[in-house]
Amino acid sequence: MVHLVYCDNAGKKGEKVLDKILAGTKTMVVRGAAGRKIPHSRVFAGEELFFMKKGSGKITAKAKICDVKNYVKLTEDEIAKVLEENQPKLNLSEKQKVRWHKKCLCLVEFGQVEEIEALEFDHQGNMDDWLIIEKIEDVVVGTSIPYNYEKSRFS
Repeated sequence: MVHLVYCDNAGKKGEKVLDKILAGTKTMVVRGAAGRKIPHSRVFAGEELFFMKKGSGKITAKAKICDVKNYVKLTEDEIAKVLEENQPKLNLSEKQKVRWHKKCLCLVEFGQVEEIEALEFDHQGNMDDWLIIEKIEDVVVGTSIPYNYEKSRFS
């Protein structure tokens, strides 16, 4: 599978996720929720990540997943410990630490980051900030297919 990750790139210093990824100062992304939510348990080492700045409409980078850690039912202390232990790879701002302080966490480590020629993203109304697709062309203008969450369901 292939994963498309929306990256917050708010104006504040420290929130520019894609810039950190391209600079090599961020080698892990996190997603979290109160319960298991995409991509928890549905992302695996060896798969590809594609990145786009939220709101830009352009997919501009890709990487190879090298490790994934899924956590469920974490206590407050365990959440803090997991985020702190992985902070050198996550490179989270204080605001992001608060945002991702969740009971279910999915940490995705990646390498082999490269900028790619920008692909026009074909946004559809039902899309989350992490998409699981067969191939990147499925969400690119001109070759996209109607998106559904079939590939995201638990097996």
